Amino acid sequence: MIRRTFLALASATMLSGPALADGHSMDIVDTAVGAGSFETLVAAVTAAGLVDTLKGDGPFTVFAPTDDAFAALPDGTVESLLLPENKDQLVSILTYHVVPAKVMAADVAGQTVTAKTVNGGKLTVDGRDGVMINDAEVVQADIMASNGVIHVVDKVILPEG
Repeated sequence: MIRRTFLALASATMLSGPALADGHSMDIVDTAVGAGSFETLVAAVTAAGLVDTLKGDGPFTVFAPTDDAFAALPDGTVESLLLPENKDQLVSILTYHVVPAKVMAADVAGQTVTAKTVNGGKLTVDGRDGVMINDAEVVQADIMASNGVIHVVDKVILPEG
């Protein structure tokens, strides 16, 4: 598993390319790779074939689970999801973490809203006491990227149904 994750991360790094030389911020993929705490997410995005999409124009809001969030899943879950035969399920889970708009933490402060995700599902965003996305807590908000924003969450958010 570690070797596969390393290979996927190396592939994503090569695909992501350098930051723009004119000083613009990096895109969502480059930002995740550079952070160092999203190796599993980057490996999953690569396995799902979503690198090019998340390097696209956007804007995107990504609720990014940390490596610790993936590690908290039941044993064998990540390895199973990374198998080619489970690509559709992996894509569904990952795209459930993406909203096709740029949503900053201040946009939801003091309210509860629903947000439609790229996979067609809906997330409940509760900004009344910190920010919760369904049952995941946003532990770091508003990490800017050239094509959107990343909010770090402490759990992998699973689609309903």
